[in-house]
Amino acid sequence: MAQAVEEWYKQMPIITRSYLTAAVVTTVGCSLDIISPYNLYLNPTLVVKQYQYWRLVTNFLYFRKMDLDFMFHMFFLARYCKLLEENSFRGKTADFLYMLLFGATVLTGIVLIGGMIPYLSASFAKIIFLSNSLTFMMVYVWSKQNPYIHMSFLGLFTFTAAYLPWVLLGFSILVGASAWVDLLVTPTTFWLRFIRE
Repeated sequence: MAQAVEEWYKQMPIITRSYLTAAVVTTVGCSLDIISPYNLYLNPTLVVKQYQYWRLVTNFLYFRKMDLDFMFHMFFLARYCKLLEENSFRGKTADFLYMLLFGATVLTGIVLIGGMIPYLSASFAKIIFLSNSLTFMMVYVWSKQNPYIHMSFLGLFTFTAAYLPWVLLGFSILVGASAWVDLLVTPTTFWLRFIRE
């Protein structure tokens, strides 16, 4: 069993393996109180005034509690990030990394700009970790590149991959997660279309 997990891990592409490892280590470290989440969250004031630039990266690594939601996000990260890197970006590791960095930059920009808009600022101020949004972005990009693949959600119903982001959005709302985090992906993928062409 341990050998199978080790082989699975070694066969993962480099960007997927690196991001998955960093996300698991960060989340486990916070769960064991080795790392404080207060040193990881996105805080524009601390980034600009106290030069805590690491927050621009670490907010994408922490997935909050180690619960069912964490397991789902790790599954989506391992599966869809790997599928994107192995298929759509085969032999283009730098392009895949650029897509992730561009998506992370756009997500950060949306949250920072949204925090300045009068009636939306309260909603955006609650978004201090963008790890779920980045994972959802990868699922969204994969589903748009593979729209006709048939899928099943928890064995309950089948649908094509084009509807996967919406099924996951509904599931997130059902389990009580914020829809804002997943909806941030829509403008991000709009800009990603231009850099892919």
